Parts: sequence; structure tokens; C-alpha cells
Amino acid sequence: MSEIRTTVEIADPSGHATLELTRAETVEVVEQNPNAWVFVGNQLVQPAELNDIQWGADTIRVVPPLVGGF
Repeated sequence: MSEIRTTVEIADPSGHATLELTRAETVEVVEQNPNAWVFVGNQLVQPAELNDIQWGADTIRVVPPLVGGF
């Protein structure tokens, strides 16, 4: 039986990549981007919470932190 995959969008300054990743692959991407924000659906989550979500139900977005001012 194959592992469940979910859609993961990884943003960077040039745009984003959309991948179908397993939980382990997604955790690895997040670990490689330690300052990134992680969204499950539209909810900001802590990276450790990826182990507690229902896998495959929502798109996961990994984005650089949004910092700036007016």
C-alpha cells in the first residue's frame, strides 16, 4: 500500500512549486526552511502540528515569513 500524499505548495521569491508529498517528505521540506510559515488549509500551524493533522485533507503551504511595514 502506498503512503498518502497531499498537495504541498512551496513559495519562494520567484513564485511557488506545487508538489504531491508524503508526510515525511513534507516534514523534511519544513525542516529545510526553518523560518517558513506553514499553513494547513488557511490555518497557520506550528511545524510540529503536521504530525497531528489528517493527511491528504487540505493543501499545505510553506511560505517565507511575511515581514514588512507601511
